[in-house]
Amino acid sequence: MDRRNNEQKQSPMERLAAFIVDKRKAFYLLYIGLAIFCAFSSSWTAVNDDLTSYLPAETETRRGLTVMEEEFVTFGTSRILVDNIPQARAQALAEELEALNGVKSVEFDGTEDHYANGSALFSITYDGTADDPVSLEALNRVKKTLEGYDLYVTGDTGNSDSESLDAEMQVVMVIAVVIILLVLLFTSHTYMEIPVLLATFGMAALLNKGTNFLFGEISFVSNSVAVVLQLALAIDYAIILCHRYTEERERLEAREAVVIALSKAIPEIAGSSMTTLSGLGAMCFMRFGIGRDLGVILMKAIVLSLLAVFTLMPGLLMSFSHLIDRTHHRSFVPQITAWGRLAVRTRYIMPPIFIVLLIGGFIFSNKCPYVYGQTTLTTMRQNESQIAQQKVDGTFGGVNTIAVMVPAGDYEREGRLLRDLEAMPEIGTVLGLANIEAMDGYVLTDRLTPRQFAELTDLDVEAARLLYTAYAVNQESYGQVVSGLDSYGVPLLDMFLFVYDQMEEGYLTLDGEMTETVEDLHVQLSDAQLQLKGGNYSRLVLQLDLPEESPETFAFLDVLHAAAGKYYDDYLVVGNSTSDFDLSSSFEKDNIVIGVLTIVFVILVLVFTFKSSGLPVLLILVIQGSVWINFSFPYLMKENLFFLSYLVVSSIQMGANIDYAIVIANRYTELKQEMPLKDAVVESLNQAFPTIVTSGTILASAGALIGVLSTNPSISSIGVCLGRGTLISIFLVMGILPQILLLGDVIIEKSAFTLKARLPLQSHTGLMRLDGHVRGYVSGMVDADFTGLLHGTINAAIESGALEDAPPEGAVLPGGGKEEA
Repeated sequence: MDRRNNEQKQSPMERLAAFIVDKRKAFYLLYIGLAIFCAFSSSWTAVNDDLTSYLPAETETRRGLTVMEEEFVTFGTSRILVDNIPQARAQALAEELEALNGVKSVEFDGTEDHYANGSALFSITYDGTADDPVSLEALNRVKKTLEGYDLYVTGDTGNSDSESLDAEMQVVMVIAVVIILLVLLFTSHTYMEIPVLLATFGMAALLNKGTNFLFGEISFVSNSVAVVLQLALAIDYAIILCHRYTEERERLEAREAVVIALSKAIPEIAGSSMTTLSGLGAMCFMRFGIGRDLGVILMKAIVLSLLAVFTLMPGLLMSFSHLIDRTHHRSFVPQITAWGRLAVRTRYIMPPIFIVLLIGGFIFSNKCPYVYGQTTLTTMRQNESQIAQQKVDGTFGGVNTIAVMVPAGDYEREGRLLRDLEAMPEIGTVLGLANIEAMDGYVLTDRLTPRQFAELTDLDVEAARLLYTAYAVNQESYGQVVSGLDSYGVPLLDMFLFVYDQMEEGYLTLDGEMTETVEDLHVQLSDAQLQLKGGNYSRLVLQLDLPEESPETFAFLDVLHAAAGKYYDDYLVVGNSTSDFDLSSSFEKDNIVIGVLTIVFVILVLVFTFKSSGLPVLLILVIQGSVWINFSFPYLMKENLFFLSYLVVSSIQMGANIDYAIVIANRYTELKQEMPLKDAVVESLNQAFPTIVTSGTILASAGALIGVLSTNPSISSIGVCLGRGTLISIFLVMGILPQILLLGDVIIEKSAFTLKARLPLQSHTGLMRLDGHVRGYVSGMVDADFTGLLHGTINAAIESGALEDAPPEGAVLPGGGKEEA
């Protein structure tokens, strides 16, 4: 039959597949253009290093940070430890550093806070914010000045997590590709399909990274792990199409084989991707915005991977079909029949053990020691910044800074609050406008009368009165001029700033010494005002003698709120400790939402896939068990776990690892129609093993690489949990699920939506008569209408007609014939 007649008989899916294959050169041009564009657009995406920016808008930390960004300037700082240095030399160095351009101040007083065990600690403040070029250039000057010393640099200036993460992930990606190559060499059918797979996913990864600019900004979490996870999560789709093509190529020409393979693979791959997309989609419902950020990026990655597999890979298979044909090799994946038979024999042993593990996993995972900051986390590798931080904190202790913001304008109330805070033993230092000494025992917010100001500045009293008059007029406080100026008190801060303005405008002339004093004070007062006084709020800066994250710290936050609430109705407490507390509150809600939505979404997909309500529950039970067992390890090993690791990994584990269970369940539901249940379990494991070992090894390896090579605690924690969780899922799917399917077959059958019951399998060996439609094994597979005698073995469902023992030799058969041996 000619090609035209074949095309007329094609299904809509086959016609779509034929279009993709026949127009492959057009798709090549399209992808080349997209690749060039994405190579440039990849650099357009901003990367956000700050997890607190993803906090819900209504949290106190997020509101407080917004106020600080709008109303205050936070100068960049560094804590620099110089080891093995005499104290006298350290003092001289402090003076050299303070003289550097861009350095605002250097704190070094020779006390134990700054000199201990032969080590000096310089607390440096720069003229700009942490990411201002002025501060970065000043930091470089500081490092150059200290060149040759044993140096440890910490602080918010010049410390970019995203840059170090990028370098680490490039190493992870290279090693991951090597591992994937080795796995594919082991599990593939031909050598040439491996470059096709890598080209397909290289393009998908480039498209995903190059389209991130559409979001404007993404988190450093998404930017660092998206490519590796995309490759690990979506490689299955390409492998499915490759295997389909190999099967069809045995009986068809290359073009027809690709068309038929693609038409069969599209529904299968789309169905497989739905569970992964469901798990990732559930992350988007997190109140903590990092979930939506990572979920959307990874969902986009999966969709683009699907498009690459459906529209680019078929053309590549067609174009390289001759090379693929010539590079076939024998399968290196062993048959695991022995493992399958062991699963059958242990069907009454393993499920009870699993129930015990399930209950234990549920209990222990609920006791998991979650943390919400990164100070208590450790990584297998440490970067230079982490080593420096440990050295500084180990020698001089850590710094836990808290800002309390209160409505501006009432210096007296600020002063009372500051004195209350200074009396608290949990607070090391307190800084606010109302406790900064200006000169001669006066603080910046003290109200001075004209006579007091004249005595302080050596001004003539009448000149001071004229100055106060001008200030009152400037502030439109005309009543003070009328009622008398002698009792008029003006905060010292405001008056000095007013004096400086009058000098600049030429309305006031002071002697040389006083002019110099006012100019020096103006610099200090301006800095203090920028940091501590905003348009609507004043900022009080506290140094706590408590760790960043602990039950005692969280309890003390309530004490701070009570202290501020004593004087103000509107106030904000902000810092790393409050951020951790808000994250813990957000986690409690997100944990429930993610867990419920992930299971609901995945169950819906499975119900439509298997047309059964019982089978999805059994599959979910196995994978949920793997999640609980996975997150029991931190509790049993007494290791802290970053909360984000649980939210991300539990979603990926449920959404992606469920595919392993689906592969076995699919094979089992098909094979049990053709053979006894025990044989169906054994054969299901044999058929599913290559897919599971390929996908599972790649995902587990990707997780392990991220966990071992990343120095970022949050990223490393995600990798460790993902790698461990994938291995646990593989073990449960291969070692527990077969027994559950075998014992739960009655539930599966009775919960099926179809009204047609599975016909019982009939087994017979010897001479027999068949008359009807047979589907099953008859010394090999038979699916046909059969009338006649069979000498052999049958194990099949008789959909119509009957199976009877054959009459004895020589008997007269219907139609007048005789039985023959």
